[in-house]
Amino acid sequence: MSTSPKIALLFPGQGSQSVGMGRAFYDASPAARAVFEEADDALGFALSKVIFEGPEETLKLTEHTQPAILTVSVAALRLLQPELESRGLSITFAAGHSLGEYSAHVAAGTFSFADAVRTVRSRGQFMQSAVASGDGAMAAILGLDADRINDICAAVSDELTGPPIDDPADPAQQINVVMESLTQPSNAALNPAEAAARVSAIVAAANINSPNQIVISGSATAVELAAARCKEAGAKRAVMLPVSGPFHSALMQPAQDSLANTLESIVFHDPAFPVATNADARLLTRGPEVRDSLIRQVTAPVRWVECIQLLVQSGATHFIEVGPGKVLSGLNRQIDKSLLTTNVEDPASLESTLTALTALTATS
Repeated sequence: MSTSPKIALLFPGQGSQSVGMGRAFYDASPAARAVFEEADDALGFALSKVIFEGPEETLKLTEHTQPAILTVSVAALRLLQPELESRGLSITFAAGHSLGEYSAHVAAGTFSFADAVRTVRSRGQFMQSAVASGDGAMAAILGLDADRINDICAAVSDELTGPPIDDPADPAQQINVVMESLTQPSNAALNPAEAAARVSAIVAAANINSPNQIVISGSATAVELAAARCKEAGAKRAVMLPVSGPFHSALMQPAQDSLANTLESIVFHDPAFPVATNADARLLTRGPEVRDSLIRQVTAPVRWVECIQLLVQSGATHFIEVGPGKVLSGLNRQIDKSLLTTNVEDPASLESTLTALTALTATS
């Protein structure tokens, strides 16, 4: 008796973009073309032109990158879904890396694509403006375990900061004290010099991508020092990343606050299937908890390894990366070489994925 595979869709985040992505789908399918047109209409400008023609510097702007990757991912999804259904296959779970979590919820019907594409553009703008250019940074640490990286980040923060802030230990509240001290000196708990010292000391793990790849984020000063200390501690590599902000760090608190207001106007439905959340590494099945998770995600680390492990423990047998690039497929190989993972980023990879699923079904 054959058993259908339990399929988990994975959706990529920022960094998977490239000029021209999704063009093959656009040219080949009216359904995919309709997704690009819907994005253009929802945003009020030709995002599709930026995606297909660039230039790369324009596409790399966070406010363009986020809706662009979402749009290409949903276009790929629109072609994949009917093919799965025609073969008697269904989606059991979904997960997305950072921005990709919005794509996962579009797939699950938690909110509309139009709402999602407008929201992630705003999210990109909020994240881009939260920290002045050059003040924040991110670095990829390869070949050093998470506990050691966390210890190094904590030590660097202690080294760069002064005495503890006399307020609740919650990081979000502490960063609010710091930001208020910088922007409203007359009402500040700290003087501006002390506040600036606190900001310059912020560094922590931001993306736990695989056992061998962890990204740290925070102030440029703290990230550079922590990256150097990680290399000294035995990391194979410590690479500063070309990003426009310190994403998934406490410095994103202003962006998180702005996004919370934006998400209040969005209608959330219960997902059609469970979606793994980055912030908590658990499966969400109710609309209201999705809103809270997406808000907290802005400053919380992406717990990607735990998300993949959770999907496996929950019964996922086949993973399909849906959208541009193969970043998540590569991470799956690092997390567990036995995971069956394919990707869908163009008509050829769609065909390869369907062939693999057909063979898997026939032998199960």
